[in-house]
Amino acid sequence: MINWRIILKIIGSLLFIEAFFMACCMAMAMSFHEDDTIAFALSTLLTFGAAFVFLLFGREAENLLSRRDAYVVVTLTWVVFSFFGMFPFLIHGSMTSIADAYFETMSGFTTTGATVIDDVESLPHGLLFWRSLMQWIGGLGIVFFTIAVLPSLVGGSVKVFAAEATGPMRSKMHPRLSTSAKWIWSIYLMLTVLCALSFWLAGMDWFGATNYSMSTTATGGFSIHNGTIFLASPTVEYLAILFQFLAGINFTLLYVSLFKFRLGALFRNSEFKMYIFAIVVATIWIMYLLITRLDYHFEPAFRSALFQVVSFITTTGLSDTDAGAWPHLTWIILMFLMFMGASAGSTTGGFKCIRVLMLLKVLRNEFRHVLHPNAVLPVKVSGQSIPQNRLVTLLAFLTLYIIMLLTVTAVFHVLGVDLTNAMTISLSLVSNVGAGLDTNIGPQMSWSELSSGVKWLCSFLMLVGRLEIIAVLVLFTRSFWKEN
Repeated sequence: MINWRIILKIIGSLLFIEAFFMACCMAMAMSFHEDDTIAFALSTLLTFGAAFVFLLFGREAENLLSRRDAYVVVTLTWVVFSFFGMFPFLIHGSMTSIADAYFETMSGFTTTGATVIDDVESLPHGLLFWRSLMQWIGGLGIVFFTIAVLPSLVGGSVKVFAAEATGPMRSKMHPRLSTSAKWIWSIYLMLTVLCALSFWLAGMDWFGATNYSMSTTATGGFSIHNGTIFLASPTVEYLAILFQFLAGINFTLLYVSLFKFRLGALFRNSEFKMYIFAIVVATIWIMYLLITRLDYHFEPAFRSALFQVVSFITTTGLSDTDAGAWPHLTWIILMFLMFMGASAGSTTGGFKCIRVLMLLKVLRNEFRHVLHPNAVLPVKVSGQSIPQNRLVTLLAFLTLYIIMLLTVTAVFHVLGVDLTNAMTISLSLVSNVGAGLDTNIGPQMSWSELSSGVKWLCSFLMLVGRLEIIAVLVLFTRSFWKEN
């Protein structure tokens, strides 16, 4: 059965890490002499205390996880992190509803970027930094971060990585997973620092540059300003496009191509070419619609189209304009990009380019089988043959993804959300985009208008989307809890 001792031990140790990050935010609050210092001090103490309690119940646990334990520990980690992460908002008083606070923290850790705070600029600097830091921690995965920093803590770390990682294929750059995790987090940190420096050199103040760099490289989308944020200068917008694009590439592929100076590997990768192709086609199409239907000039049309395309395909949700005011055809294009997502092994959500590519190749083979019924036609991605069992898993995942979207859309509609918004919200949450409500696709919306019950459902959907559905839903099956 489930080894609860080791699960409690791991979660307790992870809470120490969360408490440490809260203490960093407390230092930020103290430096600005604002009223959220006490909120972070109390939240840090509560989280530390809870960590000790978890470790007490998990004492003398064997440092070994079964596959079943791994799925439980990953799901519970995200739930518990979000639970304690909401304390600063509640203690400070910027939020009075538990549903709102939990929604905000789950949105942060899952890098969804949907917010229930209408006046973000009224928050003190410590809470703004905490929102951005939550996204950054959750970008590559909470447990994956632990594998990089404290590999000995997570026994059976390969099983945990399989439960939390995104995409149908797991690639490693080093035989030891902990070493690979360190390299990937080093790339992630480097991208964040370079992004912050670029924003700062482009004219942002250091606080804004730091927060937006975490939001951009984590493809989260939280803003420290109300409404649209990249209206300051075209330079900042192009920099945001660049770093969102880089964050949407498989980090293992980034390591091989940039740090081992094998750029050819980047352009030989089928998923990367699919990623580029989708961005180019969608940008040209939307740019044409903006020029012909809304009388945009060439450069603003190109910049706005490219920004929205990259933002939606990487599931970041940042914006430089209100895309909800664009022609309806652009909504369809952007919704498809929300569904598709960027590369597996990146910080993005969605179905992933590699899965779309595999599906297209399966369909192509089926058409060929009509003409050549006895032919053996393997599905290959980047020269690598995909085993039949992975293709079956792919089709099962697609079926589950579609069924979930349709079910959630129906539930939202029954709860009083109109059908168009219900479809957009469900796709936005499951894909961890966080954009699209009042104006269907655009960022000019307020999630606070939803009822408390709907917000709890949204929080669950964000978790399910971040852990790619099966890792969470398997916990609700009867066979998972059977002894044999």
